[in-house]
Amino acid sequence: MAQPGRPAAAFASSSHNGAGRKEQQPPPPYSNGPIQSPLMNSSHLADGQGYNSAVPSIYTQQMATKNPLQTSPGLYNYGASQNIPPFSNYQGPGQTLIRTPIGPSSMAAAQPGPVAQIPPVLQNSAAASTSAGSFHSGVNLPAHSHWQYGQTPLNQPTVVSQANHFAHTAATQSLLSSPGNTNIPTSYVSSSGGPPIQNSYTKPAPVPLPVNQLTYSPVRPPLGPSPVGSTSFAQPSASPAAPPASVPSPNSANLQEAGDAVCTASDGSLVQNNYDTIEGGGFLATAHSPSAPQNLKMNRHVGSAYPSLPPGYQTTSSPGGPRMPYAGGPQQFPQPGLGTNTLTTSMGGLSLQQEGLRPINLLQERNILPSTPLQAPVPNLHEDIQKLNCNPELFRCTLTNIPQTQALLNKAKLPLGLLLHPFKDLSQLPVVTSSTIVRCRSCRTYINPFVSFLDQRRWKCNLCYRVNDVPEEFMYNPVTRVYGEPHKRPEVQNATIEFMAPSEYMLRPPQPPVYLFVFDVSHNAIETGYLNTVCKTLLDNLDLLPGNTRTKIGFITFDSTIHFYSLQEGLSQPQMLIVSDIDDVFIPMPENLLVNLNESKELIQDLLRTLPQMFTHSLETHSALGPALQAAFKLMSPTGGRISVFQTQLPSIGMGALKPREEPNQKASAKDIHLTPSTDFYKKLALDCSGQQVAVDLFLLSGQYSDLASLGCISRYSAGSVYYYQSYHHQHNPLLVEKLEKEFKRYLTRKIGFEAVMRIRCTKGLSIHTFHGNFFVRSTDLLSLPNVNPDAGYAVQMSVEESLTDMQVVCFQSALLYTSSKGERRIRVHTMCLPVVSQLSDVYLGADVQAITGLLANMAVDRSVSASLSDARDALVNAVIDSLSAYRSSVLTIQQPGLMAPVSLCLFPLYVLALLKQKAFQTGTNTRLDDRIFTMCQVKNQPLVYLMLMMHPNLYRIDNLTDEGALNISDRTIPQPPILQLSVEKMNRDGAYLMDAGSVMYLWVGKNCGQNFISHVLGVPNYASIPHNMTHLPELDTAESSRVFAFITWLREQRPFFPILYILRDESPWKPSFLQNMIEDRTESALSYYEFLLHIQQQVNK
Repeated sequence: MAQPGRPAAAFASSSHNGAGRKEQQPPPPYSNGPIQSPLMNSSHLADGQGYNSAVPSIYTQQMATKNPLQTSPGLYNYGASQNIPPFSNYQGPGQTLIRTPIGPSSMAAAQPGPVAQIPPVLQNSAAASTSAGSFHSGVNLPAHSHWQYGQTPLNQPTVVSQANHFAHTAATQSLLSSPGNTNIPTSYVSSSGGPPIQNSYTKPAPVPLPVNQLTYSPVRPPLGPSPVGSTSFAQPSASPAAPPASVPSPNSANLQEAGDAVCTASDGSLVQNNYDTIEGGGFLATAHSPSAPQNLKMNRHVGSAYPSLPPGYQTTSSPGGPRMPYAGGPQQFPQPGLGTNTLTTSMGGLSLQQEGLRPINLLQERNILPSTPLQAPVPNLHEDIQKLNCNPELFRCTLTNIPQTQALLNKAKLPLGLLLHPFKDLSQLPVVTSSTIVRCRSCRTYINPFVSFLDQRRWKCNLCYRVNDVPEEFMYNPVTRVYGEPHKRPEVQNATIEFMAPSEYMLRPPQPPVYLFVFDVSHNAIETGYLNTVCKTLLDNLDLLPGNTRTKIGFITFDSTIHFYSLQEGLSQPQMLIVSDIDDVFIPMPENLLVNLNESKELIQDLLRTLPQMFTHSLETHSALGPALQAAFKLMSPTGGRISVFQTQLPSIGMGALKPREEPNQKASAKDIHLTPSTDFYKKLALDCSGQQVAVDLFLLSGQYSDLASLGCISRYSAGSVYYYQSYHHQHNPLLVEKLEKEFKRYLTRKIGFEAVMRIRCTKGLSIHTFHGNFFVRSTDLLSLPNVNPDAGYAVQMSVEESLTDMQVVCFQSALLYTSSKGERRIRVHTMCLPVVSQLSDVYLGADVQAITGLLANMAVDRSVSASLSDARDALVNAVIDSLSAYRSSVLTIQQPGLMAPVSLCLFPLYVLALLKQKAFQTGTNTRLDDRIFTMCQVKNQPLVYLMLMMHPNLYRIDNLTDEGALNISDRTIPQPPILQLSVEKMNRDGAYLMDAGSVMYLWVGKNCGQNFISHVLGVPNYASIPHNMTHLPELDTAESSRVFAFITWLREQRPFFPILYILRDESPWKPSFLQNMIEDRTESALSYYEFLLHIQQQVNK
């Protein structure tokens, strides 16, 4: 399928990594919309990020009907949906792909044509006839929904393994000392010519080590495959540094991007537009000859190119990060081993392991919720490896013990996937400014702590096991100023690191920061008063916008017409230009509408001061959102940047006009809920924006139904964000005014990355097949992110394509290439290492219940849209039933009565019940459709830590706070009360309780609460004097007030959004919302936790 506006013939092949670019004809600048990959038949993948991604037949395993308990009407009817496929086998609808892993034979010699072919697992004939941007509305949706991002257009850049990061960093924990995940093979060929040394990356069993294994020079265990059968990864003989320009590329995945190898920069010059040629492909795109260029245009002799420039480091040491005590000289690199017998036994002998497998009867042990925040499980790795692992806040796997085979994974009935927070604000981040970025010649993995150094001059990739040369420049360590210690470089000492990318990683000169604000000024919008808050906040933070001297800014307003504002330097005041032809939008005076922020600051400030009053007498009720977005896109296309659009009602005229689909007063049921878009206009426009490096952030401030299911597509597919302020009004709802002000300030001032792409790589044998988040997939596994922000999370689903029998560990690496607001091209890389296990008990032992729940929530959103809400609910319940059934039948040696679960999964039923009671998935209540859709948006775009808080709030008793166990942060004492179970049984009328539900907080004051708390904290004389609408705590000069205030302030500081505080008494109108979050209690339409456990037990024991 050709892109709109571009003939199919434009996609001529080019040689690998850009060799032969000169021979190809320059195609037109970016055109938008997905392109059919030459690797795939059109039936293999869903079109675009299509709504038609896979047919129900993709559910390979049919689940037997699970009959529920006899429940009253409105309760869970889990038996109603007969063949609900388990989530562990569910392929999408996130963004689906199958990436063929590289085998040793595929790397031994160059292939003349496409090497990797998409297996026919995901063939979808239903999607074959649809165009890339097409969308089918109606009830017979295929299994993959519009939340899926399928095949990607070629017009987008295709680089993923490179990432760029912002110079300024916010406060966050160091990445370098926390557990994370990465998988790698285990032994290597000794460089000295002796027998291979066996290695183990798992913790040793309690067996004394042989003496000779303690006498190694570097203390680090090696990462690499067994030497048996791995000769194909040996150093190639006299391979050329780069393929000749005339030789056709064996990398067929790169060919699909060839048609976009050139685009037009803002200055009119032609620049390369093929990120895959810069970055190198993933495994699907890397089955090529060992003679591939080593460092991609950086394989020149460093000595001659940079005669006197040793690599410099902005952060010269690995702050807070442990270092491996390498001793001795660099001539030999022996690495400690624990013997081959530890491959299968090292996991079993530890008392900690035995405790982790201790079965718990959930029906008897009801108080299993920990009183402190649940931490991610620590992978069972050798201590020296684990010290270097990635922080789980950044990179986390659902299983910290990776099963050896897909059959073992299927037997466990648990999903395998990754959850990422790749651009998180960090307080310490090593930044490398070296001119040489060392990467694997074959799979393009960045050198990392888990590679193996065979000797001083060679290192083995921990993902594909290719042996690579160490570049001459990499031999010098700028930290120690010692030559010949490549293993001590910061790149090999830190699992999270950022590179300053050289010009080879740029398709065009880095774009300037460009911000365009699009305001709804219809009568309804003016009534809400939002313009006063937004303009004032923007005015106050104008100097804090991320950027430099090139920063540009512009404004558009709209009602039934579109209004542009000329801010040309020299004008005495802003000039409004009105375009009334919304059917054929054009840009008047385009050169004066996006202006330099510094040069036109006075005009911009004048406009922001006058804008709220300009439309106060407007009676125009129509909203032409679609045409306004089209105008914004045309204005931003030459440069790229960020569009911030504010909307207060359903778009009513012009392109993208919508009609109400929600019936007021109709209770939400599992049927007839309009979760799919009513038009593909916003999706197609988002794809156009993505093609020009433009992201759209939507701020929806509406008291009426606004069809967020349709409007949200503009942000979802352009890597934007959605903010929703239900019933915003400056007088009737002042709480939302404060919330908008605080969140908009964070939005304006947080760091931002432009024209970004991200790729996730994994060890040979593993395969990524589905992506979740706000982005567009290009080149099968390259995520296009026109904007990237520190508050966005992503998830991927994985499978075991080939047996991992010969490996002790596997690795995962994410690389984010972006342009910082200062105009620097940067690459942020995270690498994670995890052990491989062969026993089902070890798979359960390493289960990360929070990550599993987060991944299932993403999958359930997709299932809700592609199939139905009831299917998603049934599949969530079946995920619990199936995993606990498998544990009972295959792991438990002695069958016991009750509902048995391993310690690692003891919270699984509770978290799934919490999901079922969330707005996204609950039924039988008056959930507004936009509320439900917004919650689904949050599930898909929030990092795991915020998702868990929203799903399962934390409850604290705060009327008796003490300094015992308190944190001391910046001379502040922060009390740390224990977390309570979410049940009214845990509360009494003598106390005061704070519920932290992420975006909202409730402070419930019992009727018999002590007078001391009421007067010293709430500042009122007695319980009856507490106002019904109290939302702020006074700052009183009392110890009790200081503790409560410090604790709530500290909680608010932990997140990027501003939670409103509601102070409740028994008669409060907010009490139902508070009780709805009591997950363990029965509600009108949902089971209690104990009833839910009984239902699970009935199904498990069948």
